[in-house]
Amino acid sequence: MSDMAPDFTLPSTDGDVTLSALRGHKVVLFFYPRDDTSGCTKENEAFTALQGDFEKAGTKVFGISKDSIASHEKFMAKKSLTVPLLSDENSDVCEKFGVWAEKSMYGKKFMGIERSTFLIDADGRIAREWRKVKVPGHAEEVLEAARGL
Repeated sequence: MSDMAPDFTLPSTDGDVTLSALRGHKVVLFFYPRDDTSGCTKENEAFTALQGDFEKAGTKVFGISKDSIASHEKFMAKKSLTVPLLSDENSDVCEKFGVWAEKSMYGKKFMGIERSTFLIDADGRIAREWRKVKVPGHAEEVLEAARGL
């Protein structure tokens, strides 16, 4: 797959992030449904634990959800997370990446973020994507893929 990743600028816990401004670096974007929920906490903790390894592999990692920056900051402080979190409150970026999807829980259908991760190469192309992610072992698998790029 060599599609260009859709460009965007979003507010993050580290200031605004523009994807095209990160060219020259590999980038991991992991989309997750909600701050401070069990699976999302585990996923954020796993990426935080491996952040140094991603940096050594020349890769910047960002989490994205629809939560506000205030929610992200509270979540990061509570769980000692260090990976910058981006706020996509209008779900524009989620839609561009095709992760805003119909989900169902307890028989109710609703729109939400499908847990997905994208590895973007230094030229801004999507090198690999993971859909409907299962959290255990996922951050490690993404790190291996980033090292292989």
